[in-house]
Amino acid sequence: MSIQSINPASGEVLETFEVFSQAQIDEALSAAHGAFKSWRGTTFAERSALFQRLATYLRTHKTELGRIASLEMGKPITESEAEAEKCAWNCEYYAENAEHFLADEQIATNATESYVSYLPLGVVLALMPWNYPYWQVIRAAAPALMAGNTMVLKHASNVSRCALELERIFRESGFPEGVFRTVLVPGAETGALIADPRIAAVTLTGSEEAGVAVASTSGRHLKKHVLELGGSDAFIVLADADLDAAAQTAARARFQNNGQSCIAAKRFIVVESVAEAFEQKFAEAAAKLRLGDPLHYDTQVGPVARADLRDELDRQVQTSVKMGARVLIGGKPGEGKGAFYQPTILANVTTDMPVFREETFGPAAAVIRARDTEHAIELANSSQFGLGGNLWTRNIERGRTLARRLESGGTFINGMTASDPRLPFGGVKHSGYGRELSVFGIREFVNVQTVWIGPVVSAAPATPASE
Repeated sequence: MSIQSINPASGEVLETFEVFSQAQIDEALSAAHGAFKSWRGTTFAERSALFQRLATYLRTHKTELGRIASLEMGKPITESEAEAEKCAWNCEYYAENAEHFLADEQIATNATESYVSYLPLGVVLALMPWNYPYWQVIRAAAPALMAGNTMVLKHASNVSRCALELERIFRESGFPEGVFRTVLVPGAETGALIADPRIAAVTLTGSEEAGVAVASTSGRHLKKHVLELGGSDAFIVLADADLDAAAQTAARARFQNNGQSCIAAKRFIVVESVAEAFEQKFAEAAAKLRLGDPLHYDTQVGPVARADLRDELDRQVQTSVKMGARVLIGGKPGEGKGAFYQPTILANVTTDMPVFREETFGPAAAVIRARDTEHAIELANSSQFGLGGNLWTRNIERGRTLARRLESGGTFINGMTASDPRLPFGGVKHSGYGRELSVFGIREFVNVQTVWIGPVVSAAPATPASE
């Protein structure tokens, strides 16, 4: 059985990979499990030095790494190179902060001494998507490995070359054999990987359907897991917003990475009094985006990653148009070869249309008009997803108050939603649970261990009789 990597800009086969045999899978798992026994005993300084070296490699080789990503999944080369840079930043962030994040915490009790330690769990299975083929992996790997865990990567099949490059990069940066391994297997093998006793925990970035399957399997085998799933982020524009800034950011927020981002703005909820002006400015900004070959440095929107994804996006758009949505720009696939779709903005969208109810993974934006601020918040929350979101208003104090009412893992006021190593990242509702990045991310895959040392030096609080 084989896996093909196909260039979405041309439809041509880039490479064909043989699926790992059971013996190869077993060897990778054993290597990661064996490496954990020694890796957990290394110092933070030793791990930090390796991640600093990895960061240097990523920056030095961003051009060739970017080209591989653009060929395999179609993002503009400038964004692919920026992804490598961001991975380097994340490596440096955890190299510099992990020891502080995981330092023992002294807690005063009746003991001579008592404290909390943060200890690694073991081998973390990373199930990762194709849309950010380097970032999604490094985002999970840097904190997990700095905490003393090891990792096995099962990547999306259409970015298999990126997956193999990641293993090679870790090895060439000096990481011990087995600390980071890649296995090339189809999605059907995921359950067996999770069930394997050598896997201690699972992290997934993927679809809602994948999240349900991974959570079910992980639960049956009592494996800790973190799910970062889909999103249909609201981009709320209130009556007092800076419309020029909001429209320019809206174009970037929706169409970067060819519109294929979980935290891309997707539902643009605009208060009626400024909706017409915003729609015009938004359409003008989006119309200037250059659709084309992702390897050209002036391209701003490339193809979606696969032809079936383009067709699914077109279904959502055409169904919504038949239900009454109005096309401001785009609205159809690109001409010629490749899985291109024109940057699209639909107005007159209602809550029963696919572009509102479903996650749209591609360059299509839905503009929904709200009667007022209260209605805008209601529309934003009327989604099964709750990953990120934007709020545009000149009244910052009101923005703070409204942010607390939004059902999302993050709210960005007068700016674009983006992941940042310094801030926790994750969602609520059908967007998943658990957090990545910051101190919260590195503590997801550790054993929070209590240590109590006697003898007793003071009386403990009285225990309730019922206990």
